[in-house]
Amino acid sequence: MVRLDGAIVQHGRSNDRVYLMDIGSADASLLVPKLLDLANERGYGKIFTKIPRSVSAPFLEAGFLVEATAGKLFHGQEEGLFLGKFLDEKRQDEVLASEYERVQRLAFSTNHAMARQEDTVRLCSKQDAASMAKLYAKVFDSYPFPIDDPSFIMKTMDEGTVYAGIEEDGALVALASGECSFKEDTRYSEMTDFATLPEKRGNGYALLLLAFLEEELKKRGILTAYTIARAISPGMNITFAKAGYAYGGRLHNNTNIAGNIESMNVWYKSLV
Repeated sequence: MVRLDGAIVQHGRSNDRVYLMDIGSADASLLVPKLLDLANERGYGKIFTKIPRSVSAPFLEAGFLVEATAGKLFHGQEEGLFLGKFLDEKRQDEVLASEYERVQRLAFSTNHAMARQEDTVRLCSKQDAASMAKLYAKVFDSYPFPIDDPSFIMKTMDEGTVYAGIEEDGALVALASGECSFKEDTRYSEMTDFATLPEKRGNGYALLLLAFLEEELKKRGILTAYTIARAISPGMNITFAKAGYAYGGRLHNNTNIAGNIESMNVWYKSLV
C-alpha cells in the first residue's frame, strides 16, 4: 500500500495490477500518468480504479474502460465508477466468460426471500483474530490481502473494518466483514471477506452475516454498501441478489483469489 499525491494505491505481483483504492485529494489529471508509470515500471497487466464519476475524465481520456458502476456510492449521492486499464491485452480475455454469464443469470433468477436469524451472528474483536486467521487460511488458497495473518486482521479493525462471525460449539465457522470508509465524501463499505468452512456450507450463513453487517454499519453512518464478488461463485452472487443488491458489472481478470486471477462482479445497495 502506497500513497500517490494523497491517493491510496495498492499494487503487487500476486494480483498483477495497480489498484487505486481511494483517490482522496489527488488531482486526477496528475495522478493518471503516475499510475501508468508505476504499472509500466513493474510490468503489471492491469490498473484498476474505484472513483467518483466527477473525476473520471482524465482516466477515460487515457483509455480506461468502465467495467462496472455503483449508484450513489460516494456519500450516498454520486455514482462510483470501476475502471480498468489493460496494459497486457491478453488480460482482458475471459476464458470462462460463458460460465460467468451463467452464474449471473442464475443470480438474477433466484427467489429473493431471506431468512433472518440475527441471534446466531456476533461482532468479532481482536481477541478473535487468531481463530479468524485460521479460518481464512482453511478457506482460501490465496487472497488479495493477507487475511490469514492475525496482525493484519487487527490492523484492519483499527482502520475501520467491522467483522462478524457465526459460532458453533464455541468455534467460528463463518466470517464476513464490512471494510468501511467513514470519510464524509465516501461513507461506503465494501462487504467482503466472506468465508464459511467447507463442511458448514449450505446453511445460508453468508446471508445472515450480510444482513447483520448491514444493520450494524447503518448504525455507524454508512450510506452505501457494495461488494466485489467472484464471478464464478453462484453462492456469493445469489447471496447479494437475494439481499436486494443491484448488479453493476464485471471486472475482467481482476483479482487473485483461491489460487487464480479471476473476474469479479460488482453489486451495490443503498442502506438509507
